[in-house]
Amino acid sequence: MTNKVQIPWQDRPEGCNDVMWRYEENPVIGRYHIPTSNSIFNSAVVPFEGGYAGVFRCDNKAVQMNIFTGFSKDGINWDINHEPIEFVAGNTEMIESEYKYDPRVTWIEDRYWITWCNGYHGPTIGIAYTFDFKTFHQCENAFLPFNRNGVLFPEKIDGKYAMLSRPSDNGHTPFGDIYISYSPDMKYWGEHRCVMKVTPFEKSAWQCTKIGAGSVPILIDEGWLMFYHGVITTCSGFRYSMGTAILDKEDPTKVLYRSQPYILAPSTQYELTGDVPNVVFPCAALVDKEEDKVSVYYGAADTVVGLAFGKLSEVIQWTKENSL
Repeated sequence: MTNKVQIPWQDRPEGCNDVMWRYEENPVIGRYHIPTSNSIFNSAVVPFEGGYAGVFRCDNKAVQMNIFTGFSKDGINWDINHEPIEFVAGNTEMIESEYKYDPRVTWIEDRYWITWCNGYHGPTIGIAYTFDFKTFHQCENAFLPFNRNGVLFPEKIDGKYAMLSRPSDNGHTPFGDIYISYSPDMKYWGEHRCVMKVTPFEKSAWQCTKIGAGSVPILIDEGWLMFYHGVITTCSGFRYSMGTAILDKEDPTKVLYRSQPYILAPSTQYELTGDVPNVVFPCAALVDKEEDKVSVYYGAADTVVGLAFGKLSEVIQWTKENSL
């Protein structure tokens, strides 16, 4: 993999007591960052060649959903390609796709793997790999429709690839729990097990309607740290917030800690107002364990990309102390 690079960072503002805080110049990527875009959000970032590469959800002005590559030296200033990714065949023949959205990216062993919500007679999980962010090899869809929020673990578990997902419906999904599935070869998936379910309203209302895996899980001493989104149905519709959980390293179906309060929720203008109001939707996290830093990219109001920061040790401790 590429050498370590400095992750984007901004110190906690004076007087701020929050465990995570927003980048003062958010949004990092605006809705019109490329000429054709109506919105750019729910996108993924990884270290690459001394800087960063990303796969971005860019909905065009016909509101067609597709994914695009982008590159940055510092993780903040981005050059996003003006044309969507064109795939070549990977471990199967090319699969038709009506749309692509909400990508995640992770390095596993010798290549970068991309997952996204792929339109194949309804939403399912598409998979591809790349070595250079120039040529992308599309593989078999992981699951039957309907499914969203496919997030790969960054290393094998018990010799198998592992992926979190949220089985759903063909609509706007008024329900949803997080499951894990395993594969020997990134083509055939099985051993589907429930990881986390929504909470009772009276116990933790912000995550009582549906939940979904966010960024790629981070391996820590305690297990796997996961940023995830939770949703409540309010009088004005869905409200998406961000929480944290720690899963057992050997068996991620065992939830060791899960935050009762959210760690970040819509409160700024760019999170409250947009194409879909009241959304904080994490999709990527960069970690510097030596410097005790974590930087999280998130979609805001389904319109722009925001960035939030926290001390890794504080996020872990907060998750333990505020667990359900």
